[in-house]
Amino acid sequence: MKLVTKAQAKKLAANGSNPDQDHAPVVKLFTAWGSATWLLSETHPDNADLAFGLCDLGFGTAELGWVYLSELASITGPMGLKVERSMYFTPSQPMSGYSADAREVGYIVA
Repeated sequence: MKLVTKAQAKKLAANGSNPDQDHAPVVKLFTAWGSATWLLSETHPDNADLAFGLCDLGFGTAELGWVYLSELASITGPMGLKVERSMYFTPSQPMSGYSADAREVGYIVA
């Protein structure tokens, strides 16, 4: 499974061209074998591999930042499991809301 569909890549790029806006996440990625989760809202205008979002590696300290999609795609877990895209994720608030919720409870609530 691809981490980002063509439609999501287009939306991430469009959001990246307007970085001053508080965008809603476009895609939710996660590890099935652990508690790592990424909510990504945009890609860098000069590098489509570099995505911005709320990143939670499962240590209770979710933070906003940049991540390379290619690095996420290269992660291999137990029995060859890979980072997956949530096929049913629908954002309900902008990234600031998810970030505030994560600070309150210690992990991404999506």
